[in-house]
Amino acid sequence: MASANIQRLRQRLQYILKDSGIILNGPNPWDPQIKNDRFYARIFANGSLGLGESYMDGWWECDRIDDLITRIFLYNIKSTFKINLPVIKDAIRARIMNRQNRQRAYYIGEKHYDIGNDLYQAMLDARMVYTCGYWKDAQDLDTAQENKLDLVCRKIGVKPGQTILDIGCGWGSFAKFAAERYGAHVTGITVSKEQAKLAEDRCAGLPVTIRLQDYRDVNEKFDHVISLGMFEHVGYKNYRTYFNVARRCIKDDGFFLLHTIGGNISTTSTDPWIERYIFPNSMIPSVKQIAVAGEGLFVMEDWHNFGSDYDKTLLAWYHNVESHWNELEDHYNDRFHRMWRFYLLCCAGTFRSRLNQLWEVVFSPNGVPGGYVSIR
Repeated sequence: MASANIQRLRQRLQYILKDSGIILNGPNPWDPQIKNDRFYARIFANGSLGLGESYMDGWWECDRIDDLITRIFLYNIKSTFKINLPVIKDAIRARIMNRQNRQRAYYIGEKHYDIGNDLYQAMLDARMVYTCGYWKDAQDLDTAQENKLDLVCRKIGVKPGQTILDIGCGWGSFAKFAAERYGAHVTGITVSKEQAKLAEDRCAGLPVTIRLQDYRDVNEKFDHVISLGMFEHVGYKNYRTYFNVARRCIKDDGFFLLHTIGGNISTTSTDPWIERYIFPNSMIPSVKQIAVAGEGLFVMEDWHNFGSDYDKTLLAWYHNVESHWNELEDHYNDRFHRMWRFYLLCCAGTFRSRLNQLWEVVFSPNGVPGGYVSIR
């Protein structure tokens, strides 16, 4: 009876995959090789959470997880699965609670960004930029990330001596770059203790201040405000608050640059596996949600989408982790390794399929006289 049920579930899953070119135990590098027959029931019971957890548990292998995920989203396979319990639970929590309120502000720092600077130093570029690189005119990760930091500085027109608030400063990559290259005075805030400590060390001797601080507690004026890869942690209930903070902290002739992952539709929760294992309380905004949050506070001057560059960035991070794993394996077990691999390659697939975008949006408080000149 058990084997008959497994066969039925396997056939059902293969039927769902029929138009995608994905073959269970097939010959292609994107074909999953099933090692445990309990995989099928787990997928139908828990959807994407079951897919990720079963990979972490070694129930299936795949040479090209990024290609597998790309095909899943290109052919909209996820929509054929019934809404399952983890999705329902997350949706209810998101509606009832403000999961990104002040009391929870430091949770993401503890759970994701504090897990180990050694991991991030191995994975990232030399400047430790944990956001999408800009691969125009770049052949390697270091150049792509330096190009991105320079692009941000040029978009907001940084001049020597100007002050910049960096909301979600990470390990100080932008602050260090803007101070060294443009003579800016940067105040960076983060909710990660490990980021703050290393950022202070990396920016020593420069006109840079690093604070362990929630964005809601900043109440000073700066020439410009930038935020690179932090808005994904704000939450839809706080989008307006976030834009209000940016507005009160920027001088009337400055620029606010928002660099964020974006989604094609408005949502109020995130993928259950990402929520549980990678970015708790995270959420990807839509164009509509950003526009509504900034309405009446800013003039939108420029909207730049280079989401396909995140595919390249994530693959570069993946290869860095794999090539340095022998230096990391004493601190991180095999299940963590599989989790982290699945995270990076799965995310690469979401950008390759154009499910996710990467936006840099430039705002001004009152509009640029004569118009803003877009910089690429």
